Amino acid sequence: MTPGLVFSIIAIYFILLIVIGRITAQKATTEVFFTGKRQSPWFVVAFGMIGASLSGITFISVPGEVGNSNFEYLQMVLGYLLGYLVIGGVLMPLYYRLNLVTIYTYLEGRLGFWSYKTGAFFFLLSRTIGSSFRLFLVAGVLQIAIFKAWGIPFWITVLITIMLIWVYTYKGGIKTIVWTDTLQTLFMLVAVIVSIVIILKSLNLGIFDIPEVISKSDFSNVFVWDWKPQRNFFKQFFAGAFITIVMTGLDQDMMQKNLTCRNIKDAQKNMFWFSIILVFANLLFLTLGALLYLYSSNKGIALPAKSDDLFPFLALNHFNALAGILFILGIIAAAYSSADSALTALTTSFCVDFLGFKDDQLEKYKHDTRIKVHIGFSILIFVVIMLFSVLNDDSVITSLFTAAGYTYGPLLGLFAFGMFTKRSIKDKWTPVICLVSPLLSYIININSESWFWGYKFGFEILILNGLLTFLGLWFISQKNSQFR
Repeated sequence: MTPGLVFSIIAIYFILLIVIGRITAQKATTEVFFTGKRQSPWFVVAFGMIGASLSGITFISVPGEVGNSNFEYLQMVLGYLLGYLVIGGVLMPLYYRLNLVTIYTYLEGRLGFWSYKTGAFFFLLSRTIGSSFRLFLVAGVLQIAIFKAWGIPFWITVLITIMLIWVYTYKGGIKTIVWTDTLQTLFMLVAVIVSIVIILKSLNLGIFDIPEVISKSDFSNVFVWDWKPQRNFFKQFFAGAFITIVMTGLDQDMMQKNLTCRNIKDAQKNMFWFSIILVFANLLFLTLGALLYLYSSNKGIALPAKSDDLFPFLALNHFNALAGILFILGIIAAAYSSADSALTALTTSFCVDFLGFKDDQLEKYKHDTRIKVHIGFSILIFVVIMLFSVLNDDSVITSLFTAAGYTYGPLLGLFAFGMFTKRSIKDKWTPVICLVSPLLSYIININSESWFWGYKFGFEILILNGLLTFLGLWFISQKNSQFR
């Protein structure tokens, strides 16, 4: 594939996104930007959320990870179902009953001003780092596939990447994203399905041969029952459930889409079908991963050093041109479906949670300020991505991304304490508790093998983080007290 061909395909793709943005942004107001006037069809939201949930990291990493851990990732995916059940049955009724624009507003009414600001701050921090990391990856793909051959520096590639998101979201906001995410999810899944079909054809296999081929391969193991490893079933299952609760149910980005549904019944239908589709989507990625390794072995292709490079390497160098083009579109769609909604959610949270946007403010004032905030976060993400490029160290960048994950633990503790106790707290101490808990979790995590007889924490460190936050809040609380 020539850079010119790839550029032409991507240009058509983004023109389509911009057209959708223009159509959905007609007569858009700040209310439309934040809530979509709560008129989104639930089935559109459900399908579009697949792309936002999977992201570009999943698109690349899950297939390659099959070579390291077989189908064991499915243990966590099964835990997602429990998490979505909690979101649909506990969290979403609360959000709809309170008619929230941002979910962190709940914390102010229940725990106090500083708890509210702390929760919103941790969301802004984690989403800024996370979205920057994902866009850093896709900008790297664009740089290699197109712009490097034309002598265009990386910073211009990043600037173009962010500007494109801003152009099709700045007016319609969440209303536009509900529809563009649907398109991007479609491109992502089509890329995976076409890759599977190409491999099957090359290996003279049919669709119905997949279960037998994988079961006879070295990649078929799903469950790990030994309690020490990070991939123990119970660790993975409950980690998956809690990751879902915090990274979907307590995340303004993901919940903002759900809150655009017409009513709580539609939102719950969206959550139910979304969770079912997501399981099958992840199974599709795992199946692709196993087939990629079998294809490489059959064709005598040397594997790349990093498992994350397997899918890109084969799609761009060993599959046909159509597969290569769809891979480029798929990775861009996966990254953008996560990043565009994050930019809108960051703007929404900052305007409502920190600037105090209220319904009775003048629309013009809200519109002008919202545009400035939207531009501000676009610039911030650009700066963070460029910081990643300056560091130029995979381990450091991955550590930053992992650190961002620790910020969801305090959110879990805050919401759990608010919802499952009737105690009030000394609100001014909440920021301290929410800073100390992740730090303690990190210390425990790096010393767990020596302290706990060989036990290794996996993603379930999130549960410990949330528990420490909960206990810290309990320590500064008082039964039936009125102080904050």
